[in-house]
Amino acid sequence: MLTAIVGINWGDEGKGRMVDLFSEKYDIVARYQGGNNAGHTVVNDRGKFILNLLPSGILREEVTNVMGTGMVIDLEHLSGEIGRLREAGVQISPESLKISDRAVICMPYHKLLDVLEEERLGDAKFGSTRRGISPVYGDKYMKKCLRMGDLLDRDSYAEALKGILAWKNLTITGVYGANPTDYDEMLSWLDKYAEEFKDYICDTGVYLNEAASEGKNIMFEAQLGALRDIDFGICPFTSSSPTIAAYAPIGAGIPNWKLTNTIGIMKAYSTCVGEGPFTAEMFGDEAEKLRAAGGEYGAATGRPRRVGPFDVVASKYGVRVQGCDELALTKLDVLSYMEKIPVCTAYELDGQIVHEFPYGSKLDRAKPVVEYFAGWNCDVSKCRKPEELPEAAKKYIAYLEKAVGCKIKYVSVGAARDEYIVL
Repeated sequence: MLTAIVGINWGDEGKGRMVDLFSEKYDIVARYQGGNNAGHTVVNDRGKFILNLLPSGILREEVTNVMGTGMVIDLEHLSGEIGRLREAGVQISPESLKISDRAVICMPYHKLLDVLEEERLGDAKFGSTRRGISPVYGDKYMKKCLRMGDLLDRDSYAEALKGILAWKNLTITGVYGANPTDYDEMLSWLDKYAEEFKDYICDTGVYLNEAASEGKNIMFEAQLGALRDIDFGICPFTSSSPTIAAYAPIGAGIPNWKLTNTIGIMKAYSTCVGEGPFTAEMFGDEAEKLRAAGGEYGAATGRPRRVGPFDVVASKYGVRVQGCDELALTKLDVLSYMEKIPVCTAYELDGQIVHEFPYGSKLDRAKPVVEYFAGWNCDVSKCRKPEELPEAAKKYIAYLEKAVGCKIKYVSVGAARDEYIVL
């Protein structure tokens, strides 16, 4: 079975929590895009873990984890992330973690350029995490990058770095007026992490192809959600990589294989980190109550997330572009404090009611059409069977399922592994 676990909205839907849960039935978990610009939070019997680069299956000893071809990897951040897990007792070895030789290295100068550009933009900034993601993906498509496999040949990467850095410093000094990046410093940085990661680097395409041919179960893990996809998201307030399920086999390293199924993850309400249009956004005390109830702060940055009611228009669009076969609804328990639950059921656009997700400037002009559903006003975190849920909660789930046009199979009622219901 080849399964993609993907976000339906702006990201932060709780994918890490669900991947950790589902991974019990899988042999391999493979991240297929993105870098350390977002985080997956996992809570288990060992504690609470925030994973930025490592696949969420890393917390299960029996699962092999793959960092795929489509990723961009900050070696310094990865080293720190592995170190923190080892301190918590998580065993990580070349047998449990395999890094694609084709994945691109996110260099320190990529982070510098990210910061410089956000500062230049001022109030028009994109809301970047300032972790170098856009610059490194730009260099990938300019064919001026270093890949993980290059670390296995020092003479090769030492020579390649000279040409890349000479080109990159033209921008750093000439465009931004910053000090040039030093070659010897960058070479030492690469030398340090080449030694640390050389045994983890391999052709993950060969590994995954053999695993799939043997009938092993592979889970493909996405970062962020459909609305942050470089092609189908809210441009320019997107990530710089494809977050949709169709890219999963490509980004992991096996474009010759097709997905068996896709599980979409969406919250029982809406959240968003970063800039850009967010039609259903709440403000003031109402927003702060929801933010506090859900602990809505970015796992990678700590930034307060923008919050709002469930957005039917955006979610229906996300379900469609992700090609979902079934859905997992997370954080239903967070809504338990509400006497009535708001839902954005449509948009008003230039005096018309619309149900399809708009593009470009139309999205800037869209206003939410909000309807209210009865709340359940009780703790649902102890529920483990559908019949244990309050009637109002059942009706809310049934409405969302019908509104987005896809079956909700799983409902999360808490952060821990066992706090979920199968419908």
